[in-house]
Amino acid sequence: MVNKVFATAAEAVADVPDGASLAVGGFGLVGIPSALIDALLAQGATDLETVSNNCGTDGFGLGLLLEQHRIRRTISSYVGANKEFARQYLSGELEVELTPQGTLAERMRAGGAGIPAFYTPAGVGTQVAEGGLPIRYDGQGGIAVASKPKETREFDGEAYVLERAIRTDFALVHAWKGDRLGNLVYRETARNFNPDAAGAGHITIAQVEYLVEPGEIDPAEVHTPGIFVQRVVEVGRQETGIENRTVRA
Repeated sequence: MVNKVFATAAEAVADVPDGASLAVGGFGLVGIPSALIDALLAQGATDLETVSNNCGTDGFGLGLLLEQHRIRRTISSYVGANKEFARQYLSGELEVELTPQGTLAERMRAGGAGIPAFYTPAGVGTQVAEGGLPIRYDGQGGIAVASKPKETREFDGEAYVLERAIRTDFALVHAWKGDRLGNLVYRETARNFNPDAAGAGHITIAQVEYLVEPGEIDPAEVHTPGIFVQRVVEVGRQETGIENRTVRA
C-alpha cells in the first residue's frame, strides 16, 4: 500500500528549490500550514513565488518568509495587516499580483481541474481587466512593472474577463485529519483556500493534526482526495491565534 507519510515537516519540504512557486492554503490566521512554513524557513529556499489569499502577518505564516526576504513575488487578494509586506512592496523589493478573492480561488481550483482559463465578471471595468495595476514599484514612488490588459468577451450581453488558471511547483496545506493515502478533511473555516491550493500544486504537502489509517475516514467526508496529495506529515493540534485583539479600555 502506498504510504505518503513523512516523519517530519523538515523532510517533507527538504527538496523545495530556490525559485519554486508555492500555493499556500489559509485565510488570515486560520488554516495556515505553519509547521511546513517554519520548516521551509529553516530549510533555506529563497526567491520564492507564493500564491495565497494573503502573505501572512507580521511574525506568522508566510510573514516569516517575507521578513527574511525569501519571497520574490506573490499572487494574493488581501495584503493588509502586514507592515513589512507594505514596506517591501512600496520600496520595489517585492512583486505583487493583486487578484479578486473569488477569482484567486477559482484560478487555483481550475488549475487542479485541468482547466487552463475561464471567464469571470469580477474585475470588468477596472484595472484588473484594463491593466495598470502596480506589480512592482521602482522605490521612488513610480511604477516599474504594471499589469497588462486582459482579454474580455461578451456573453449574453454581459462583459467578462479572461483569467488564467494557476498551477504551482508545490502546495502547502493544513488539514484537520488525513490518512496515509493523502485523503484530507478540513475543519470548519480552516477549509477556506486549502482545497483549492491542494489541487493547484504539482507536489502537494499536507500537514495534518491527526493521522489515521486508510478506511477510517468516511469517503463522503473527504474534502481533498488523496490523488491530489503527495506528502503527509502529522503535526498535532494547532492553535489559532487572534489577528486583531480588541478589548475594553
